[in-house]
Amino acid sequence: MSPFLPTRNPSTVPLAPELPELPLRRRATFRTPKPQLHEPALELAEAPAADAVVAPSPTEPLARKPRHRADHVRNRRSIGSSFRRTVALSCASAIVGVSALGAVAASWNDGASADTAASTTSASTTAAAGAADTLASNEVEVTDAPATEGPTVTSDLSVAAAPFTGGTQVTVTGEDLDEVAAVSVGGAPATIVAADEGQVTFAVPAVTETALGTAASVELTDAAGEPVEVVQPTAVVAAGTSVVQPLEGELTGLPEASVPTAPRALTLTYTSNPAIDAQLSYVLAYWSSYNSAQYPVISGYDCANFASQSLIARGWAMDAGWYLDLGTGAMSPSWASSTALRDYLASRPDRATALDDSQRDLVKVGDIAQFDWDGSGDRDHTAIVTRVEHTAAGTKVWVGGHTKDADYWDVDTALATGGGAVSYFSIAS
Repeated sequence: MSPFLPTRNPSTVPLAPELPELPLRRRATFRTPKPQLHEPALELAEAPAADAVVAPSPTEPLARKPRHRADHVRNRRSIGSSFRRTVALSCASAIVGVSALGAVAASWNDGASADTAASTTSASTTAAAGAADTLASNEVEVTDAPATEGPTVTSDLSVAAAPFTGGTQVTVTGEDLDEVAAVSVGGAPATIVAADEGQVTFAVPAVTETALGTAASVELTDAAGEPVEVVQPTAVVAAGTSVVQPLEGELTGLPEASVPTAPRALTLTYTSNPAIDAQLSYVLAYWSSYNSAQYPVISGYDCANFASQSLIARGWAMDAGWYLDLGTGAMSPSWASSTALRDYLASRPDRATALDDSQRDLVKVGDIAQFDWDGSGDRDHTAIVTRVEHTAAGTKVWVGGHTKDADYWDVDTALATGGGAVSYFSIAS
């Protein structure tokens, strides 16, 4: 008890009279106040993400004193400055979020991954990306063709088989084939007849009869001696995937698949030519034992007569410029004279093509060889080509015939001993 207050005797102080208990009534203007939440505190320690939506965190209600009856029922406390800042920043965050959503949509159209879009968008953007992920794609994996440099062959040989006697022209197509410097068949050099960027044509070299039925390897090389790559288009797709190639020029809307290639080899099979076989068989049968039972024999210069007989065995038919009347023995000059036979063959490009000795690599078995011993321009001897060999050192030719009776007479030996020059006619059929 405080020393400054007067003391009294509790027994002498009268007690306050007890008041009757009155019923409780509420005034018509009094209303129980609603609980008020704390104002949200603004955290400025770390800037919100561009796509984050800032929402105030609820707190426990605060106890407030009853409203004075003079206050208006709807009166509320004024909004503080911190709450205004929160609302402003929330609006700014919403604007930034919408901008981010537009950027993500643009990047999605440009091929950005769904994972990247999900990391930079809000919950609504993530839902949109998830919907895009549900689109299935049936892309086909295609192996690109290996890059090649220099000439490349992309086709098969234009013919798969050719007579062993040679002369057949074969064409291949590809890229940069004008850079092809040499062609060989079975190791024997072949003559390049024509070449451009898209194709090269060569003449099959003649070989011996022992090559019949064999598959000779065809090889092309460039100027540096490097082999030309031979490839063939081959579709390579992912396992378990079926691919249907569209027609050329067809618009499918899909990216064009590269056509891969695989290395391979070219081969040519040597076969027999029945017409040449018959001609060669006739020469080898009668080069020393003349066929006098069927044909007349011209003593001392039977060479052109015998060459004409071999062409008949090959299947040629006589005409007004080249003939023999077996009943009377009458014959055209072209049948029995080397010079006249030259003139006749030169006038019939459908039957023969003239070649000089520099074109010896085009000569084949069954062709006609003619010699000018004295260099006068006339033809002094005619023979039939019975063998041709192509080597790295050049082409070797052998002939057979009458007067100089021979089955395989080396042309180089003939020129070395007799002098003069040799020329040829390549027989077309």
